[in-house]
Amino acid sequence: MAEPAHTNIVYQNRRYVGTRETVAYILFDVSNSFNINTYAERFIFDVLHIDFYYLAIVNFINTIWDIINDTFTGVIVDKTRTRWGKFKPYLMALAIPGTLGTCIYWLMPVFFPNKGGMDVTKFAVWLALALIREGAGTFRSVAAGGMLATITPHPVDRTRLITKANFISGFVEKLPEIAMGLMIDLIIHNVIKMKLAAAYISMGLITTIVGGGMAFYFFLVTRERVLQSVERPSIIDGFRSIINNKPILLMTLSDFLGAFSISAGMNNYLIDVLGSASIKNIVGIPGGFVSNASYAYVPWMRRKFSTKFLWIAGGNFGDFLNIFVFLLGSIGGIGPKGWYNKPKYMIPILMAQETLFMSVYGIRKVIPSEMYNEAMDYCEWKNGFRTEGMTGTAKGLATKLVGTISGTIKPILMKKIGYIQGRQVGTQTDRTKYYLFAMCTIIPIVTGILGIIPKFFYDLGGKKREMMYAELLARRAARQRELSDGLPAAKEG
Repeated sequence: MAEPAHTNIVYQNRRYVGTRETVAYILFDVSNSFNINTYAERFIFDVLHIDFYYLAIVNFINTIWDIINDTFTGVIVDKTRTRWGKFKPYLMALAIPGTLGTCIYWLMPVFFPNKGGMDVTKFAVWLALALIREGAGTFRSVAAGGMLATITPHPVDRTRLITKANFISGFVEKLPEIAMGLMIDLIIHNVIKMKLAAAYISMGLITTIVGGGMAFYFFLVTRERVLQSVERPSIIDGFRSIINNKPILLMTLSDFLGAFSISAGMNNYLIDVLGSASIKNIVGIPGGFVSNASYAYVPWMRRKFSTKFLWIAGGNFGDFLNIFVFLLGSIGGIGPKGWYNKPKYMIPILMAQETLFMSVYGIRKVIPSEMYNEAMDYCEWKNGFRTEGMTGTAKGLATKLVGTISGTIKPILMKKIGYIQGRQVGTQTDRTKYYLFAMCTIIPIVTGILGIIPKFFYDLGGKKREMMYAELLARRAARQRELSDGLPAAKEG
């Protein structure tokens, strides 16, 4: 899997992005995780109380709508040409409405106090809100992905940005999640006199507004540096560019097969079986030090190992570790004697698992982002134009088709295993507790294992990658000179 040392100009330390934009990029990366979304499912279970069957209906309808709006969102974005760029107008226009929509999400308990899980009005509003947020979110995610791919034309500069942003943001982005987990524990154990609804609403609003502000600053100050082709690609050209983009096809197929994975979520296991959301913070302490250190060797590994190896190592090492967690947790069988029920066994096991898992954290965070950006450069190299919009939506479309099924099945499975919403912590049946444990360890691996197969066929690396970037950099420089001289840019491809 090792690759020879590189001397090509592609690997020289070229910088295009200044300090202000670098800071903005880091803040944007922080904003993506500066939230309590990891507890969004618990918010629905314990506070909003929307019935599982209603949730299945919402997931099904919303995913169908997501697939529909994906088909035209990418085309619209790819045909956009403005003085501000291809992506910035959408990011600026949707920043404030998107923040308001998320605020309404967390305020739902205020609008529907004391309403049961089968309340039709609450269900209708929840569905409408989901559809609106999904439509706006698609435009935002496509535009944001395109902006991140075009903020710099040089791969080394881009890797520097991604690595620095992930490293620095790692110190602060999880603070809301840690604080929320602690608040949940203090409330459910009657240490503080505060309602769960108040905790979710206050933390949800604070993180939404702060995160929205950081993202808006990035949208405001950043700019695109990869010139788009003057001619807008046709829909047929866009589809053709996706079909002949092998890296994107492999990433899409891997995501598609991996999307069959069904998980109950680790938070549900920690709260309903081990009795504390803060256990997640405890077991993550050693891993926090390891995760930050893991960024130090990302540039070295990027030079020495193939993208294929790093993709597999970063993406599937956690599955390997979870097999051992399941086997150890199953000691003692189903019931009070089972290790999965006992914090004194599971905390050390989960701590060891988390520490080892975090040893590849830097790779897992940097490599997939860089792979997508390189796939966009591959598109430009092959076709003479970029189709970030259509490619981004097509990449997610296949996964969402599967998500329609798995997202609908999960709430039904939760009901079938006997899970009761709003029940006091620790009072689910032994059978339900064991299934929660299995559904966050072994079952996600078994149902999503096929996602690893396409990774073995990835080949954009070594001399092929060097040649691509050498030609791209020369081509872009020539185009820039032509535009500076007032000549029409040569049509490529």
